Amino acid sequence: MAKQLEGKVALVTGGAQGIGRGIVNKFVREGAVVGVLDRDLGAAQAAADDINAEGGIAHAFGGNVAERDTIFNAAAGLAEVAGRLDIIVSNAMWVRYAPVLEITEKDVSMMTGTGFNSVVWGIQAAAQYMKDGGSVVNIASSSGFIGLPKALVYCGVKAGVLGLMRAAAAELGPRGIRVNAVAPGYTETEGVVKNVSEETRKIRQAKTPMPRLGRPDDIANAVCFLASNESAFVNGECVRVDGGSAIAYL
Repeated sequence: MAKQLEGKVALVTGGAQGIGRGIVNKFVREGAVVGVLDRDLGAAQAAADDINAEGGIAHAFGGNVAERDTIFNAAAGLAEVAGRLDIIVSNAMWVRYAPVLEITEKDVSMMTGTGFNSVVWGIQAAAQYMKDGGSVVNIASSSGFIGLPKALVYCGVKAGVLGLMRAAAAELGPRGIRVNAVAPGYTETEGVVKNVSEETRKIRQAKTPMPRLGRPDDIANAVCFLASNESAFVNGECVRVDGGSAIAYL
């Protein structure tokens, strides 16, 4: 059976852990050469080393994705070593939940820089380095469709990601570059298991029409579809992978 991403080259931001690592692993299984970009270069290198040891091909890049040069340097570096660039997944995010009056300037700067600005730079890098068309997949959130308490900036950033996706899809579509998004719901990553109480996770699960939390593989499968030629005529769309949780809130 043919692999979905055979011969493709992909850059994934925030790719060393959590949802990003799930996407990286899925892409490698489907035949892609992957660039793992993470704020923690050591973690990115460890992920790449694991993949290379198992017969895949991965390259590590580090830096602050809020800075344009970080994205462009990684995209250029990956295109140079792999010969092309076909896919960019903007997944990186930093989040802090707080009541409205407790939001700090640092919170706003970190969340918009990591979760919004980096998406802009990813779209720009696609326009610069994807010479024969390609696919951009931005990781949004079901929170971009609804309002949640103590998530003012997070909800705003993720709604903004959807706006970027639609505008970029309209502008870059004529060049054969598709821009789409995946909106996860509450996803049971290593970080969530470590930092969120079991009671809170059970509450989230109870509010999800499908009676479980998301898994990184759920997100990765949707991202892989949008990155692949299987979705060749899909442009400017967001796939919600949240078990119906956004519908339950609406």
